[in-house]
Amino acid sequence: MSANRLGSVLRSTAGAGLRSVALSTSILLGMTTARADAVLDWNVIALETTAAAPFNPPLESRNLAIVHAAMFDGVNSITGGYERYAIELRAPDGASPDAAAAAAAHYVLVQLYPGQQAMLDRAYAASLARIAEGASRAAGITVGESVAAQLLALRLDDGSEAAIVAPYTPGSQPGDWIPTPPAFRPALDPGWGTVRPFLLWKSSQFRPGPPPGLNSPQYTRDFNEIREVGSLTSNVRTRDQTDLARFWVSTAPQNWNPAARQVARAQGLSLSQNARAFALLNMAGADAFIACWDAKFAYNQWRPITAIRAADSDGNPDTSADPAWTPLLVTPPFPDYIAGHTTYAGAAKQVLEHVFGRNPGVTMRLTSATAPGVVETYTTFEDIADGVVDARVWGGIHWRTSSVRGERAGERIGTFAVCRFLNPTQQSDGHERENPTCE
Repeated sequence: MSANRLGSVLRSTAGAGLRSVALSTSILLGMTTARADAVLDWNVIALETTAAAPFNPPLESRNLAIVHAAMFDGVNSITGGYERYAIELRAPDGASPDAAAAAAAHYVLVQLYPGQQAMLDRAYAASLARIAEGASRAAGITVGESVAAQLLALRLDDGSEAAIVAPYTPGSQPGDWIPTPPAFRPALDPGWGTVRPFLLWKSSQFRPGPPPGLNSPQYTRDFNEIREVGSLTSNVRTRDQTDLARFWVSTAPQNWNPAARQVARAQGLSLSQNARAFALLNMAGADAFIACWDAKFAYNQWRPITAIRAADSDGNPDTSADPAWTPLLVTPPFPDYIAGHTTYAGAAKQVLEHVFGRNPGVTMRLTSATAPGVVETYTTFEDIADGVVDARVWGGIHWRTSSVRGERAGERIGTFAVCRFLNPTQQSDGHERENPTCE
């Protein structure tokens, strides 16, 4: 299957043309006013590109992982300093690593999002204009494009195309997931748990045990908590809690990558250090979605809206049905256990603490497209991750146990990533702030 054929399912073209002009303007302005290096520039561009595509968090995370893995292997082929991820070329002396990063990211994004090529080409031209024309730039471009092409070829048979259209029949017993109101959409990407991971040995490597039984005290606690605090009409949820729930309607990569960029700029990471940090973040994040989907479709747990409306069928004397109960947020179309946002959060937290430290010395001010006017302020990655757990409960869309266990599974994924991949070839690169206990 060619890279062009893969795009029939994996590329996102719907509506991209209508959005590309506005996006290219915002990207070019951002690169002009807050440029750091090519890796950070193209992290912004990649996120803008995926945000303009149809909603699909697992696919977004996969595509971002490919972009950042290509940038890392392209830069590392020139600068050295780390173990390769997948590709290591013999780069000509003097090749520009900034050109390699820009070329790698541009090549991948154009292949995956051809409907946004005009915008991407403009951003690429702006990137190259900052690098002196000549043999160094040309050599860097050659390295970046070659690495990108090889990485795309490696992912052609990763199972992602089949995962999107995999057959799936919802269950019919109490506790089983079924499509949820208001749209009653079919399960999104039901086969994503079979996609080949970027780092993990297999998708089920850190699969948690089953969710609490319907008659268990833990399920009862989860049920009664979310019924009260997660309702659209809750009178106990605060404004700040409502804001945070809406903040995390944005996909996990759209919120975690900006946090990492703020700290990377403040700590003054080099181009190669940024390439490594963002490759680890986005590959661990992609594997978090794969592992999460493995668990979701292994256990097929029903969502709170289904459970609360049908509680008279669960056999639990301590839960009561409310056929009109509606959550604050619209429930996403896939099973509950484990929560995708919190699995990603656990992985991101572990990676970023390893790179920047548990107390990075930076105040992160984050905004979200899904919560206009809201600014969330954090000083640690742990605080961000713990807030994600709460946000999914306060939004009425995930049981607390699903959220907590998702974070724990993600932590194991993040630890596995930093222990086994992209390690410095020397004793230290100066940015290994935390050394986790490796499994």
